[in-house]
Amino acid sequence: MKNLENNIIGIDLGGTKVNIGLVQNNKILSSKKQKLPKNCKDEWDVLNLIIELTKEVIGAHKITGIGVGVPSILDREKGIIHEVQNIPTWHEVHLAAILNKEFNVPVFIDNDANCFALGEYYFGEGKNCSNFVGLTLGTGMGAGIITNNKLMGDANGGSGEFGMIPYKNGVIEDYCSGKFFKNIIKVNGEENSIAAAKGNIDALKSYEIFGEHLANAIKTILYAIDPEKIIIGGSIVQSATYFDESLKKHLSNFAYKKTLQNIEIIYSDTPNIAVLGAAALVY
Repeated sequence: MKNLENNIIGIDLGGTKVNIGLVQNNKILSSKKQKLPKNCKDEWDVLNLIIELTKEVIGAHKITGIGVGVPSILDREKGIIHEVQNIPTWHEVHLAAILNKEFNVPVFIDNDANCFALGEYYFGEGKNCSNFVGLTLGTGMGAGIITNNKLMGDANGGSGEFGMIPYKNGVIEDYCSGKFFKNIIKVNGEENSIAAAKGNIDALKSYEIFGEHLANAIKTILYAIDPEKIIIGGSIVQSATYFDESLKKHLSNFAYKKTLQNIEIIYSDTPNIAVLGAAALVY
């Protein structure tokens, strides 16, 4: 288990919101979460929000470093973010340099799903597990891969982008994230969850269909990675009770029955786990 003793800022930047926490002794002392501004004119609309919220979270504390998870490919060494799919104004953002200039501490960046996986490895359901996939289901779909007790190394932080694999008339992410409810079912995800809780037949059916698509995505992961566990997190997990049965049903025709016997599929319930994972980037 990693011990985050010093005051470290962990930033979890998603497609629609940012969550920032001050971490000390593996616990979040204070945090701020806010939706990203809509109709941004340029990259600074989001950058200014991140800087402002970070200052609020730091308060009177002295920090020793900042770790950031971002939903994109990136240059870890130079701290440059490229092609953020859900933040259209972020084409090439020199994030590490910008935050270093503002706060005068070392800044480390990685893919947001990688940070989720690191958080689970050090602090959550992935402890004592040397090979697993951390799967995040929210605005989009991302995955971080832990193999032989390490985050899988790669060139651009893009390992685990299963959501971008072609599927049906789009990509897997279109059917295994909030995009499924918004663009295909054409409902508000939060309202759909409330309706399902009340027994609404259409809402429950939408989750049944979602479970089938998610099963197909997990089959792809199992054929490619063959992990010990798949740990699923993100906002959609709050509705897992409505799609879990369908997910398991549609996994049953996976070719390798021994794999199905051994694989553990777990829903994460550790609060702010991606913030802790981002903070764990600091060393």
